[in-house]
Amino acid sequence: MTATTGAATTGAADTAAVRRAISSTARPPRPSALSTALTFGWRGMLKVKHVPEQLLDVTVTPVMFVLLFTYLFGGAIAGSTGAYLDFILPGMLVMSVLFTTVYSGVSLNTDLTKGVVDRFRSLPIWRPAPLLGSLLGDSVRYVVAGTVIIVLGVALGFRPDGGVLGCVSALALVVVFSFGLSWVFSVLGLLMRSPNAVMNSGFMAIFPLTFLSNVFVDPATLPGPLEAFVQVNPISVLATASRSLMAGEPDGTAIVVSLAVAAGLAAVFLPLTTRLYRSR
Repeated sequence: MTATTGAATTGAADTAAVRRAISSTARPPRPSALSTALTFGWRGMLKVKHVPEQLLDVTVTPVMFVLLFTYLFGGAIAGSTGAYLDFILPGMLVMSVLFTTVYSGVSLNTDLTKGVVDRFRSLPIWRPAPLLGSLLGDSVRYVVAGTVIIVLGVALGFRPDGGVLGCVSALALVVVFSFGLSWVFSVLGLLMRSPNAVMNSGFMAIFPLTFLSNVFVDPATLPGPLEAFVQVNPISVLATASRSLMAGEPDGTAIVVSLAVAAGLAAVFLPLTTRLYRSR
């Protein structure tokens, strides 16, 4: 009985000491929306650090596509691999980075199905911070994918007239467009029941739009109705803008349209993503 009473007294004393320590310490300020979003973006980088295999889709896969299309189809389409490389590399930059946006929805769905999102909701933070931070982290993956394509192209003999500034401008434009597109796949990630479903449905959407564009061939060689669709395809416009920047002759119309499409996608799907995120 005495031992039990002593233990209870010690426990009460410890509790009182903890309460005094807490009450004498100033409450830390609430983190800002920007710092919270950047923290969640850094979380995405840490996941890559611990599982570097996640970078295979932005390193190995783009290299395979460039080598495959350049050396397998280049001679048949453009007459020589060198000529085709000059045409296809800006398009491959667009395709490789856009394909990576699908994984934004996959990552979000993974957090949702594993209960990580529920833990985020319990934190005293700006509610959209996990969403925005995740997509900011994914933007680093877009830069990596685009850089791999450009470096590989230079190694294979691609010499853009726009120089380093043209390549960096094209990469920046593609990353901005991809950031807008990633909100579409974020909505998909919140609607689907599993990461595999998000991946399959995402690629089913992005593959036809990419191949029905001017990434691989000149639209003038296509049948009339197909050519008309390719000309208005936003991915074709983005590829045209990237080619013009790398060539040192910026196409103002294509650049503005690409930026407008990116802004439109974000304006429509960002609020929708936020609303679905709060309701799930």
